[in-house]
Amino acid sequence: MTEDKIKRMESLVEQLNQASDAYYNGRQELMTDYEWDALFDRLKALEKETGTVLPGSPTNKVSQDDIAGQKEPHEFPALSLAKTKKTEDLAKWAEGKPIWISWKLDGLTLVVTYDNGQLTKVVTRGNGHIGTNITRLAHAIGGIPKTIPSHDHVVIRGEAVISYEDFEKFRMESDEDYANPRNLASGSLTLKDAEEVKQRHIQWIPFTLVYTDEAILSWGARMDWLLRNGFHPVDHERIDNPTLANINTVVDRWTEKVTHRENPYPVDGLVIVYDDTDYASTGSITGHHATRAGYAFKWQDESAQTTLDHVEWSCATSTISPVAVFEPVELEGTIVKRASLCNISECERLGIGGKGTELSVIKANKIIPKVIKVSKAIGVLDIPGHCPVCGEPTQVVTSESSGTKTLHCTNASCPAKQLKKFARFVSKEGLDIDGISEQTLSRFINLGWVSEYADLYHLRDHAVQMASLDGFGEKSTSNMMRSIEKSRQVEAKKFLYALSIPLCGTDVCKRLLSAYPFTTLIQRAEEAGSTDVFSSIPGIGPEKSASFIRWFQEEENRRRVDNLLKEVQVIQASTMDMEGRCKDMTFVITGDVHRYKNRNELKAYIESQGGKVTGSVSKQTSFLINNDIASTSGKNKKAQELHIPILSEDDFIERFGKDSATVEEKERSLFE
Repeated sequence: MTEDKIKRMESLVEQLNQASDAYYNGRQELMTDYEWDALFDRLKALEKETGTVLPGSPTNKVSQDDIAGQKEPHEFPALSLAKTKKTEDLAKWAEGKPIWISWKLDGLTLVVTYDNGQLTKVVTRGNGHIGTNITRLAHAIGGIPKTIPSHDHVVIRGEAVISYEDFEKFRMESDEDYANPRNLASGSLTLKDAEEVKQRHIQWIPFTLVYTDEAILSWGARMDWLLRNGFHPVDHERIDNPTLANINTVVDRWTEKVTHRENPYPVDGLVIVYDDTDYASTGSITGHHATRAGYAFKWQDESAQTTLDHVEWSCATSTISPVAVFEPVELEGTIVKRASLCNISECERLGIGGKGTELSVIKANKIIPKVIKVSKAIGVLDIPGHCPVCGEPTQVVTSESSGTKTLHCTNASCPAKQLKKFARFVSKEGLDIDGISEQTLSRFINLGWVSEYADLYHLRDHAVQMASLDGFGEKSTSNMMRSIEKSRQVEAKKFLYALSIPLCGTDVCKRLLSAYPFTTLIQRAEEAGSTDVFSSIPGIGPEKSASFIRWFQEEENRRRVDNLLKEVQVIQASTMDMEGRCKDMTFVITGDVHRYKNRNELKAYIESQGGKVTGSVSKQTSFLINNDIASTSGKNKKAQELHIPILSEDDFIERFGKDSATVEEKERSLFE
């Protein structure tokens, strides 16, 4: 009997280690967090039952990244934390002493060191004792300053993460397929090109000050030290009296934040630590856990059994993604009947079949519906050979970097792909046209009102019909027309981004425009004799250069751009008059704006005229812009105390800018 248990343990160790390797090194995931936790708990139970811990068991080692590069021993071992899904364990561990609670960020741990105020090295956690030196990538990761005020020897641990928003942008702008933000973050740090890493928008968030020459005996004071030295540490909250009731109250509140996605970065739990850092350091080492260094809390995912009705294939940008549609179940207080299956590889891993297949589903980390298990497959998964939208042939593509199999529509002009492009065109990063959702665009396309970008600027021709549509009306139609008119003047970088040129995200657009004025850039692309014209621009390279040039050399794309340029005026901040009306002045903007599209547009104008915009009022502030001049807000009070003039938006335009607003006149004529 013991021999059978040992064999089961060997199998569990192998499965868990293989899954951890994929998890920490940016490859295709082999199992969900839910499955990994379940197998891990099963292994721990067997180890306790047999009194045996096998070599290489994940219960007795730190899961490690395997990033290639120069290995570096850690000055202070980066041990992992013991985990629990019971708040009772947290209360028992706290022993009634003041504790702090913070996010357990879901990314890749990096250890950052400073000496004499200078950044000296950045090292991955590795196996907790030896990591990989990736200092060369430091400037490509947000949140790691080159210099800090402190001149001590300083060691800080933090998590390299990618926000949900940046993850979705990456998936839209590239042909690569990653399961989640953490998978993308870990995969990105294996890249050699720092500029490519920078475009992934990785943010490093410190979660503990490991060492400084200064004696700081409070964890909370250490967080304050990080703030004073220019860092942005993980959100944290103190619990002075950590009774079970108090801990439950705080955990429930933080869980609500997760449910409502108040934190932009992925998390997979919470961490508690003692405020008394001296006491925390007195714990023993059990396996690879320091018993008093901290305790991790992971949510107990609520699972439900259901039956698959069908797999829906959703075409977006270039990928056709499978979505499981099943009998509705209640999870975390909401009714769930759909869950993304990500890609073909995930479907194969789970063993997804056809109608009637029995599934287990959860809301991973309280947010994302996810199929975690197939208990009984009925039939086989039908992978469509033709696009469900346009009917053209599909193609299964295997990613060279991750080995993930995805389904693609071969028709470059597929209406579904164009819908996503229209959504990008009107997005905040694009032309920033409020009031036009993807669903609204779909209706306009089906009605024949919109077939190319320029058509959006002729929607006023359909204003009367639009106002009679279900869900619209004159007011919403007028608001939409107003937003469209405001978008007629657009920054060059936003214009280029809005065109959905493959491999050209916001960063690439900025880099191209930093090298060439807008008109020259387009002309050079259209007339280029080779595809590497822009490859020497930092951060562009041959692949992005070729993509940009090929796009502009397609006749249909040029025609659409020409039509669009008849409707909008493209401005480029870098070519504007830097000796302008706001030269050498510093402004603070607060409250709502009405004459400009938004505060960012007002900020862009000020900067184009040689001015500067800051976030807080100080002695260096020249003017505070606030349409509510009589407001008793903190910024108004501060400005009054420092005798700094407060301008309304109209005051500002009269003094520093010209009023070109003709939107209201156009709006009044809509229904005449």
